[in-house]
Amino acid sequence: MKNPFLRKNNKLLWGLALTASLLTGCSSDDDADDLGNWITSTVFDGSPRSGAVSFVIDNFGYVGTGYDGDDYLTDFWQYNIDGGYWVQKAAFPGVGRSSAVAFAINSNGYIGTGYDGTDELGDFYKYDTGANTWTQIANYGGTARRAAVGFNSTTSGYVGSGFDGDGDRKDFYKYNPDTDTWEEQFGFGGNKRREGVTFTIGTKVYFGTGASNLINQVDFWVFDTTTEVWTRLKDLDDDDAYTIVRSGGTGFSMGSYGYICGGDSNTVWEYSPATDEWDKKTDFEGATRQDAVALNTSTRGFVLLGKYGNYYYDDMFEFKPFDDYDDED
Repeated sequence: MKNPFLRKNNKLLWGLALTASLLTGCSSDDDADDLGNWITSTVFDGSPRSGAVSFVIDNFGYVGTGYDGDDYLTDFWQYNIDGGYWVQKAAFPGVGRSSAVAFAINSNGYIGTGYDGTDELGDFYKYDTGANTWTQIANYGGTARRAAVGFNSTTSGYVGSGFDGDGDRKDFYKYNPDTDTWEEQFGFGGNKRREGVTFTIGTKVYFGTGASNLINQVDFWVFDTTTEVWTRLKDLDDDDAYTIVRSGGTGFSMGSYGYICGGDSNTVWEYSPATDEWDKKTDFEGATRQDAVALNTSTRGFVLLGKYGNYYYDDMFEFKPFDDYDDED
């Protein structure tokens, strides 16, 4: 495994990099008993950052915005998952921001909300992947906020939770791209939170983790996009052996399983909807990080970017959940 600290970042002293490197999540001998292998993948072509947004359309991942320690960013990138390379696209037209949300409907991506260093934001934009153009759409239906979650069905987008400047939220709104309108979506009975994660398996979206009043939340939920009904599942601390609760983590899915990693912990957990149970996988093998992003298709999953303290990352790792651990890659 390549050490991400071997790449110079001229914004930081080498002493800080050395300190942070001691906190890398390289798997121990005990971790080798867990199934799953992390492979160093293509370095992100943009600057290191945290709090970016991401979405996937077909076999292309899209990543942009975020904060690099000095500036709130607007650059926007496409990752060719099959080819393994990055291409810079038209810049996000709104003010630079971090902790925004993104979702995708058909061939369009949508980005909005977030934080510009002074204010929480509520503006939203549509990205046409074919034309490589942006269009401003209706502002988010709820209060301006950051650190919310966004996800989609085949026809609609959904955004909720987060922090609006006055407190943590639990409300959700549905976006209709045909009418360019937002409508409040009732029915979520969980706790308020910011920095939660979601992952999608089929027509169902799974939502949990995050913190409210500095307390990591344990409730875990599924949203059926066909019926628009929320259902509570087993809490994330249901088993004493679980260490799933965290904030600033990353969620993604492959096939019939969902995954949570990063944030307060380098442990990686696999969720099975068939059993409503979690299985520990090999620890994340990159450096400890919060506010990373993920890209995934039905067969491939990547975790990239993020920060630890004042150190920002541009590396990316691919997860092979059913491969044996190999410390040489």
